[in-house]
Amino acid sequence: MSYSIKNQGDYEDHYQRALEDGERFWAQVAEHFDWTVPWKKVCSGGLSKGDMKWFEGARLNITANCLDRHLDSRGDKTALIFEPNDPEEKSVSYTYRELHRSVCKAASMLESLGVRKGDRVCLYMAMVPELLIAVLACARIGAVHSVVFGGFSAKALADRLKDARCSLLITNDAGMRGKKVIPLKDIADEALGQCPFVKNVIVHKRVGRSVSWKEGRDLWWHDLFEGQPDHYSPQELEANDPLFILYTSGSTGRPKGLVHACAGYMVWVAYTFQNIFQMGEDDVYWCTADIGWITGHSYMVYGPLLNGATALMFEGVPTFPDAGRFWEVVDKHRVSHFYTAPTAIRSLMGAGLEFVEKHSLSSLKVLGTVGEPVGEEAWKWYHENVGKGRCPIVDTWWQTETGGAMISTLAGVTKSKPCFAGRPMPGVNPVLMNERGEVVSGFGVSGNLCIGAPWPGMAQTIYGDHERFLETYFTTDPGFYFTGDGCRRDESGLLRITGRVDDVINVSGHRIGTAEVEDAINQSGRVVESAVVAFPHEVKGQGIYAYVVGEDDSDTDTDGSALKAHIRDKVSSEIGPFAKPDKIQIVRALPKTRSGKIMRRILRKIAEGGSKDFGDTSTLLDSAVVETIRERAL
Repeated sequence: MSYSIKNQGDYEDHYQRALEDGERFWAQVAEHFDWTVPWKKVCSGGLSKGDMKWFEGARLNITANCLDRHLDSRGDKTALIFEPNDPEEKSVSYTYRELHRSVCKAASMLESLGVRKGDRVCLYMAMVPELLIAVLACARIGAVHSVVFGGFSAKALADRLKDARCSLLITNDAGMRGKKVIPLKDIADEALGQCPFVKNVIVHKRVGRSVSWKEGRDLWWHDLFEGQPDHYSPQELEANDPLFILYTSGSTGRPKGLVHACAGYMVWVAYTFQNIFQMGEDDVYWCTADIGWITGHSYMVYGPLLNGATALMFEGVPTFPDAGRFWEVVDKHRVSHFYTAPTAIRSLMGAGLEFVEKHSLSSLKVLGTVGEPVGEEAWKWYHENVGKGRCPIVDTWWQTETGGAMISTLAGVTKSKPCFAGRPMPGVNPVLMNERGEVVSGFGVSGNLCIGAPWPGMAQTIYGDHERFLETYFTTDPGFYFTGDGCRRDESGLLRITGRVDDVINVSGHRIGTAEVEDAINQSGRVVESAVVAFPHEVKGQGIYAYVVGEDDSDTDTDGSALKAHIRDKVSSEIGPFAKPDKIQIVRALPKTRSGKIMRRILRKIAEGGSKDFGDTSTLLDSAVVETIRERAL
């Protein structure tokens, strides 16, 4: 069986094979990778007990598949292009041979400090090549990497260090994001005051900033790295040994450390990357996500390298030195495949077309979105102005827990529809459930999205708390993986994610996805972005509360009545009168994490008249926004 899907017929064939005999299908896919010992069983356990294991008995190292197996055929091919924050700074490229050498030296460096298989290593770094190299170095020696986004606070970092009991922290002296200098070492030092179990801190010099120093604990990357041997044989690991821990937000405010294992994750991200993006040998791929998030893990690091692709890594932000930076980088490096978040698209939409139109973008072949449902207005803007109407858009749906994309159009292969993620990947069995736990069959229906069969990329547990893992994902609908998302299946079988289940509002018996209302509001032409939540309504049960960032700042300082009327008319025309927001609050900004995720739990609490106790707000980009919104709540 071919590893690649090249047309609609191939997709149908792969999907049917995976449905009829999943173990045989994944065994055939797995044969395309290098294993030191073959597996005895493809999949054991199941969703009913949350005890899935993949490729048991096999032994491998994921970096041997990312790097070593490409050396003969692609050794001199560019593996990584690094584009710095400052456009005046020269970009840097690594061939597969050069990246392999650097990873081997870094692995030797870690081993020289006593890091061994199973040890947890925390990476709190800027988006520089050394972050990617350190990730792969951990994987090469069998250490478990835990990447913490370089925008997290000292408290958030300390919480993650303590939960994983990391023995080593790797950071930078500082990082650059646009005009801002992020004092990473200073933040790390504050966190380490609570973490005496961290034995060493490796500091990579990125900015040249003066930092405090603790002798015997703190070590410079360049001092350790230079002189290390440039060959390090990859450690042979069990298929279900942990590869990484990645923390994601929980409804309780306490982060969950999702654990992904080596073999199943490798097979899943490699297979989904190749077939969603349809990369050619000479193409250049750019995922704008930070490696601190699952998108960066799967489709910035592992997915591209497993397929021998050329990937671009960007240190900066889309609006520095101006809102044309993304498009300038696309032209500079002849990027063919571009993968970003709807948040970035909406931001660049608001900046004006002049920043797009001054660039050719002729190299682009495929566009992608990830992180949240993309609204129709943003989808069309992206397609028409960035893709020039000729580039397919892959609107991927997946989660930290799933490891890789679960539902997506395959670029140029399967049918695409604005705002719809598309069809499930082979091996994914999406099931819609109603509130009574009954399967909703047929077409033109909606329900809670569950997954009815294991897939190789799924997380194995929450680090140190398997009971929480089972309770969170496998008890709502026993026998199914509960995604927490609502979904609509149209008449042709395409799937649209309608938002989190707790973001579905029941207004007088009408179930309305918040993403749908937000999409209608955002199409009004006078709105930058919006967030919609439910609030208690004595007649309707639940009412709709909309927080709206208008294009005109003056609307924030007045009652904004004209804009509010315009929004209600637009929602009424797009969805129906029953979906009109009961309350509309015009705000200057929405509370967001540093990755751009809107913190809807905070907005829900404000809408419900909650107190000032909003739980952990350490991950917010600007916590002052919350108090401003609360003071002006309706």
